[in-house]
Amino acid sequence: MPATPNTFRLKLADTDADLRAAQRLRYEVFVKELGGQGEMVDHAAQLERDAFDPYFDHLMLLDNARGETVEDQTVGVYRLLRDDQMPKIGRYYTESEYDVTPLKQSGRKLLELGRSCLHRDYRGGTAMYVLWNGLADYVKDHGIELLFGTASFHGTDIAALAPSLSLLHHRHLAPAELRVRAKADHFQTMDLMAEGDIDRRAAMREVPALIKGYLRLGGLVGEGAYIDHAFNTTDVCLIMDTARLNATQRSIYTRGA
Repeated sequence: MPATPNTFRLKLADTDADLRAAQRLRYEVFVKELGGQGEMVDHAAQLERDAFDPYFDHLMLLDNARGETVEDQTVGVYRLLRDDQMPKIGRYYTESEYDVTPLKQSGRKLLELGRSCLHRDYRGGTAMYVLWNGLADYVKDHGIELLFGTASFHGTDIAALAPSLSLLHHRHLAPAELRVRAKADHFQTMDLMAEGDIDRRAAMREVPALIKGYLRLGGLVGEGAYIDHAFNTTDVCLIMDTARLNATQRSIYTRGA
């Protein structure tokens, strides 16, 4: 039975089985598809997990048409950490890659996003829209003002990524008061090409769909990319100010606006 909006449902993980279903989907996407690794990747159980998972909320998109178990039905995941939850673990996951001091000192209500993924059969359709609307409700319910988190380009070939990274640097760099910066030990400048030398259409075509979605909503990027050889990715830090959302797309995050 093909997926339709009527077969989708959203929930926050509230059982061990829910969390394992989210970690299993992450394994399928981040490990099997993208070649990622990590200290807590469990190949035997096929779970992608880390020490942060118990402290986060896990927003899950399920398709009731897929099997009977939550593991069968889970087709999308978002990992969410509010600033009032962060003291339980002591730092944000993003701080392993970026200095987020400007955000922490902003006085704004923060939400860290991470580990966003969709099952391969659900990309390019309505699933991401449904998942983002679930995020919209969460943002509204908790009065979130700034969203942030890392998003990835596949691979670490900087020459191949140079046009896209340069386009982000020149066109979408966050203002100084919100400009996080990649950690020095893995810092990769994104100012690799003069703006006039970039084929903007070709460069944007190579930007992953998730990042493009945030940019269309007015999302911005921090200073520098972070090279993650363990996960075979080049990461950028995205920042979304909910007060500056593109008016034509605002309903994705705040229903009724």
